[in-house]
Amino acid sequence: MPFPNADSLWADVLAVRQQQPLVHNITNFVVMNYNANALLALGAAPVMAHAREEVRDMAGIAQALVLNIGTLSPEWIEAMVMALQTARGCGIPVVLDPVGAGATPYRNRAVAELLAAGSPTVLRGNASEILSVAGVEAATRGVDSAAASDDAVQTARTLAARLGAVVCVSGATDHILAPDGRHLRLSNGHVWMTRVTGVGCSATALIGAFCAVQPDAFHATVAAMAYLGVVGEVAAAQVQAQGRGVGQLQIALLDGLHLLDAETFHARLRLQTDD
Repeated sequence: MPFPNADSLWADVLAVRQQQPLVHNITNFVVMNYNANALLALGAAPVMAHAREEVRDMAGIAQALVLNIGTLSPEWIEAMVMALQTARGCGIPVVLDPVGAGATPYRNRAVAELLAAGSPTVLRGNASEILSVAGVEAATRGVDSAAASDDAVQTARTLAARLGAVVCVSGATDHILAPDGRHLRLSNGHVWMTRVTGVGCSATALIGAFCAVQPDAFHATVAAMAYLGVVGEVAAAQVQAQGRGVGQLQIALLDGLHLLDAETFHARLRLQTDD
């Protein structure tokens, strides 16, 4: 399949804005509000539902399912498994964020249980998380990575083939790898994005929105990460020019997700392929 370019990626942005897909999120308490607002700013429709009594019904009517293990409990893991199985049965894309994988045995067991229930369409995490999911021992700092994204590329390539899923390794450079061997690098964004809680988890939620409108999960993942990267870069520059800090950056990111235009996206996008 062809590699994405700026024009095709922007077409995905317009598709999300026009179609307003319903994205079902079973995510963590820390980021729930920010992720919902990020999806709304993008143009998607978020629903945050984790009760076991309704997750099958909700997953069945959504256009994408996003699973995030940031704050775990046995009931939430069970709900995620139920929603995952429902989504897969309905052909709905599933995006999994293994937050903090490798930090504790409990998190590792949760990831294993989810993968046993069915492979996701997209797996997105930092380098330490991706290495851990693949079974490679990796140092972590709680839910933060102790490894660079470049360090996990070969492991991510093998994992993508094994799971039959797109694997996104986020970091200073974002690496997106497809089961068919496609590999693309994005180098947008700003280091301040790592100082606002929920931005990484929002990337996962945005991937869900793009997967809902773009059948090629690799293309959808690139579109989401590219859009957020450019938004973050522009937002950080605006905030710094005002002499403001990361508190203001939270608002600027949401504004950017809502208002970014095609001209700015095309001018700033930094994308490299392995073609």
